[in-house]
Amino acid sequence: MRADRLVATLLLMQTRGRVTAAQVAAELEVSVATARRDLEALSTAGIPVYPQPGRGGGWSLIGGARTDLSGLTAGETRALFLLAGPAAQAAPELKSALRKLVRALPQTFRADAAAAADAVVVDPARWGRPDPEPPAMLAVLQRAVVDRRRVRIDYLRSGQRTVRAVDPWGLVEKETVWYLIAGTERGRRTFRLDRIAELAVLDETVDRPAELDLQQQWAEVVSEMEQRRAAVAATVLVSAALAPILDDQQGRHCTLLGPADDGRVRASITADTTKMLARQLAGWAGDVEVVEPAEVRAELVALGTELVRDNS
Repeated sequence: MRADRLVATLLLMQTRGRVTAAQVAAELEVSVATARRDLEALSTAGIPVYPQPGRGGGWSLIGGARTDLSGLTAGETRALFLLAGPAAQAAPELKSALRKLVRALPQTFRADAAAAADAVVVDPARWGRPDPEPPAMLAVLQRAVVDRRRVRIDYLRSGQRTVRAVDPWGLVEKETVWYLIAGTERGRRTFRLDRIAELAVLDETVDRPAELDLQQQWAEVVSEMEQRRAAVAATVLVSAALAPILDDQQGRHCTLLGPADDGRVRASITADTTKMLARQLAGWAGDVEVVEPAEVRAELVALGTELVRDNS
């Protein structure tokens, strides 16, 4: 993963004082172009990494070689751990490295670094079509999570607009769709960032729950959501060539069950209502055959009737 390379590159620079892209590439077993992009990414993120051109040049940290990270500012430390944190969820070795890195930080930076490393979760399995660009308010919310500041959001859902103050616990990226996990008067709630019309960071400081595990919190959110969305299931038949496409389009809502007797693939598709399930399948027309239940077949007939109805 890119984030663990960024941490490894930074530690390598701390050990050697100055490195070239070729040296980083050889040490981390990547291409020189990849090593150069990683060095540039560290610099762009605000880490004090700078190139020195000419003979004997290379990349170095301001202040030269150090055995700790005392040369980093609080903002630079936060930027590094926000970059590395999500990858640590999938790589135990990186999580261990981050813990050691935290212990090497000045005491005043440790809380922010630990909070930043835990501020973001990445979930690659999607629920719907991803947004093309991350929301503009993402950086503001990341800072609010790390600084433990309450935020006021103007939230849009199902045509209703509500204004509420929430305690930001962390952020989740689900294939470029971003969610805020927050504490409210009614307990944990999840908000899609693309439904937040306005955002304001308040002066109030909040207490993050002790031993909060953002990954576990998100797993619970996913489990609850999947239970609601799996209220209705349909068994369908689809050609072997189209089965992977159906699986990719429906994401968690689709389970491929194996080959049928006629060579097609059996699959289970779920949704929260019969009508929603029928709408998910209607676009497939004759490429998908609904075997059961009869209620979904009937709903598809009703949808087809509506499409050809003459309203003149």
